[in-house]
Amino acid sequence: MAKATLTDLLDIQYPIIMAPMFLVSNTAMVKEALDAGITGCIPALNYRTIPELRDAIREIKAHSNKPFGINLIVNKSNIYYEKQLEACVEEGVDYFITSLGSPKKTIERAKTKGIKVFCDVVNVEMAKKCEGLGADGIIAVNSEAGGHSGKIEGKTLIPMINEAVNIPVISAGGVATYEQFQERMSWGAAGCSVGTIFIASDEAPVSQGYKQACVDYGAKDIIHTTKLSGTPCTVINTPYVQKVGTKQNLLERLMHTNKFFKKYIKMFISWQGIGSLKKAAFNTTYKTVWCAGPTIEDVHAIRPVKEIVRSLTTA
Repeated sequence: MAKATLTDLLDIQYPIIMAPMFLVSNTAMVKEALDAGITGCIPALNYRTIPELRDAIREIKAHSNKPFGINLIVNKSNIYYEKQLEACVEEGVDYFITSLGSPKKTIERAKTKGIKVFCDVVNVEMAKKCEGLGADGIIAVNSEAGGHSGKIEGKTLIPMINEAVNIPVISAGGVATYEQFQERMSWGAAGCSVGTIFIASDEAPVSQGYKQACVDYGAKDIIHTTKLSGTPCTVINTPYVQKVGTKQNLLERLMHTNKFFKKYIKMFISWQGIGSLKKAAFNTTYKTVWCAGPTIEDVHAIRPVKEIVRSLTTA
């Protein structure tokens, strides 16, 4: 039996998720995405307080009855996780995307309200575990994804996971054009999660410098750094990144390997990195750390979200 596509799962026109991007995704972008026939997802951590998160959900629901989601970081570095989960369930989001940890609690709570859960994974083992916990779909994060990318290329990862699980597999990474979107669908993807290309949108709240960097730089300029969160993350190789380097220093590494303090050190480094990202996202200075994926190679202009969606869905 053929697996459901993302259009079947969410009753949307095109099987595309505007991916949740830390400090980039906002309500304006999601509302435009919904109007254009796709769905959008926002990281809960883009809001400093639970009331702000609730207000954002209500704003989107007042604009449209079409489905949208919230991304939850489900490991112990997110000290607000349980409150975010409860607020989203109470407000009635349509789906969650879980990242960087076990989705067990999210799935259990979401099922009480009929909310779907899609889980970020980077390999078959993780996909099978998520299916066993009751996930509605898998988001296969490949080596071309921006942010916390995987290590396996999409044309290998999607068929591997598809064969291993019975739930739909959504591709994440490597899509900025109609041809790339169709290619991933031909590999057996139920849909695609697309992020980087939307950074260079009129509606994105980041600085013009960040948006223009997505236009001016290319795939060769994307590198991994562990200095932001302790987990490898793809960023644009700006002069500032070249200056500060991409590896954690000795103290950071020592703190990270201490079993007793690991939970608290991870939390500290994570929030330290978040501060750096926030400064970079909203202030155009020489000292910038801008997350993006290699698909900036195909970003040639800053455009409205609706125009970007049209370029992804029309030959």
